Amino acid sequence: MTGALSGKLALVTGASRGIGAATAIALGAQGAHIVLTARTPKGLEEVEETIFNAGGSATIAPLDLTENESIGRLAGAIGERWQALDILVLNAGMLGSLAAVPAIDPKEFARVLTLNVSAQAAMISAFDPMLRRSKGARVIGVTSSVGRRPRAYWGGYGASKAAFETLLGAYGDETAEISAIRTAIVDPGATRTQMRAKAYPGEDPASVKAPEMVAERITALAIDGFAPGHFERVGL
Repeated sequence: MTGALSGKLALVTGASRGIGAATAIALGAQGAHIVLTARTPKGLEEVEETIFNAGGSATIAPLDLTENESIGRLAGAIGERWQALDILVLNAGMLGSLAAVPAIDPKEFARVLTLNVSAQAAMISAFDPMLRRSKGARVIGVTSSVGRRPRAYWGGYGASKAAFETLLGAYGDETAEISAIRTAIVDPGATRTQMRAKAYPGEDPASVKAPEMVAERITALAIDGFAPGHFERVGL
């Protein structure tokens, strides 16, 4: 498939549903080859089929980002097939239970931090060599407004997103002057996802925007580029 991203390689985490799936499909429609990662093989297969049916190409890589060695194995396998990684969308995340700070369950909080922070650091570390070999690598992280504006009962998730933003921002600052890597952080705002439904069970899903709107913006960033340390919130 020809398109603005023809010949580019993109990796999208959390690609089996929601914003990740929509982003993978949108990037694929622009000609990029998409590596799809998530824990759910069936969901990945459905996204892969959608990309194929539209004339694009994709590779699925089911894995749990919190498992030891899984990220290193993924990077090794991708590195054997491709030289450079042009687009990395860090979308996978875990909400956890909404609770007052004194009531946060330590074990669950550790799991949230493992996926939302530690696994993201491992992804950046594992794919840094391939990103540096790209002529214009884009690393785009998906965040939440509670990472910047603390909100009651969102302390655990918000803390993880604040840490993630700091981590990705620091990486961008470290690489901006010595490589073609650029990092951006996107806050999707209220979006029709399973995570949103879990956080707001009484909300009418039709009252918030579809994941495709966020995917469209992420794809535009991947195509057009952006200044180092870019941040934006996707509106209605």
